[in-house]
Amino acid sequence: MAHKIKFGTDGWRGEIADDYTFANVRRCAHGFARHLLKNYPKDSWVVIGYDKRFQSEKFAAAAAEVMAGNGFRVYITESATPTPVISYSIVNKQAVGGINITASHNPPHDNGFKVRNEFGGAIDPNGLSEIESVIPPSEDMVNKMPLEDAERKGRIVYFDPAPAYIKQIHRLIDLKPIQDAGIHVLVDPMWGNGAGWFQKLIGGGKTKITEIHNIRNPSFPEMKRPEPIPPNIDVALRATLEHHADVLIVTDGDADRLGIGDENGNFIDQLRAYGLLAYYLLEIRGQNGAIVKTLSTTKMLNKLGKIYDVPVFETGVGFKFVAPKMLETDAMIGGEESGGYAFRNHVPERDGILAGIYILDMMVRTGKKPSQLLETLFEVVGAHYYDRIDTRFEGDRKAREQIIRNSNPKSIGGLEVTGLDTTDGYKFSLEDGGWLLIRFSGTEPIIRVYTETTHKNRVTQILDDGLRVAGINKD
Repeated sequence: MAHKIKFGTDGWRGEIADDYTFANVRRCAHGFARHLLKNYPKDSWVVIGYDKRFQSEKFAAAAAEVMAGNGFRVYITESATPTPVISYSIVNKQAVGGINITASHNPPHDNGFKVRNEFGGAIDPNGLSEIESVIPPSEDMVNKMPLEDAERKGRIVYFDPAPAYIKQIHRLIDLKPIQDAGIHVLVDPMWGNGAGWFQKLIGGGKTKITEIHNIRNPSFPEMKRPEPIPPNIDVALRATLEHHADVLIVTDGDADRLGIGDENGNFIDQLRAYGLLAYYLLEIRGQNGAIVKTLSTTKMLNKLGKIYDVPVFETGVGFKFVAPKMLETDAMIGGEESGGYAFRNHVPERDGILAGIYILDMMVRTGKKPSQLLETLFEVVGAHYYDRIDTRFEGDRKAREQIIRNSNPKSIGGLEVTGLDTTDGYKFSLEDGGWLLIRFSGTEPIIRVYTETTHKNRVTQILDDGLRVAGINKD
């Protein structure tokens, strides 16, 4: 019996050679082709790209054969390419959609299959369900055209997506002040697709760029996975001090997420980074427009929305919710707790490269280092503290959810519970305006427990209580 393919918050991921096989990638590509053919004619173009994981380029070629076999024309990247660059290429090439072979920040043994719409953004939940429903049960039912034949007939074309993306970045921001600022930027692309991109964009001037972990290594040494949070960036944080850098910029495996370290080697978490980016656009660049946030990210955005009189929209977790809402509201910025941020006049897709450039521009325009920028943000919205625990669980998920529903806590971390939101998981509002969120991973048997609070000394207690609410013994 064929493996049942289920799309999570951002496509399908699996373990290479177990469920992530060439046969299953071809089945996914066939399902995506069937989905597109409901709305677009044959001979339409699609874009396919990939990351630096094991065999990614060959999985991408397999997907291209299937798209060609279903009547599409394919632009496939010449080399491993950042996710935001792939997404922008869909718009630039006027393609009807795209496939990205990447497992993003997952462990080394995984790979993934992301799909994107004509806007370069994540496909909404209804669209993902439709794709799942038309994935054939067997590879024998997949249409495909051999790679050599498709290339000879001009149905598969290799291209370099970098020049068009670089022109787009220049339209969004003047890079010369950053190039000439003379700051020292340490960049950690986490052995992934972000390698070399900051040099391409802001190199050649007085600003110094030092890169680490910038070659292909699918085993991702010195980190558990290419996710731009501690402990995966501990080596990079130490290197920031060793190199006397002014800032650390980290992109995850496919460069759609951003991590930041300050000049003192301290991590600036994703919620604070989102607060900084929104403040930068509103205050420093004088922009105006909606903010889209997932329910797992910071309340600092709600405070900024009130101060600057802009609407703030909250969605479920994942860009399959954020991207459609950004398009609907012409949002200035959209983002999520995982460190992914998207921007207006670009694509409704996370872009760790552009987000990093904006942080550098914020430093240059204000003359402040990251720790000082954070102090400025807190002067406006107050200090906020965040942390998260991911825990594997055994047994039935529905039974675990029933435990959470039955818990009915009156207080968490010594703070009164003032409400419960079950839009996506179980989000308990707390009396200080903070929150505790318990939700299940869409791709792994993992419970995620998150919190944001204005009480630094209560973070650990809130998370411990969250584990207890979920019926998990910390010991």
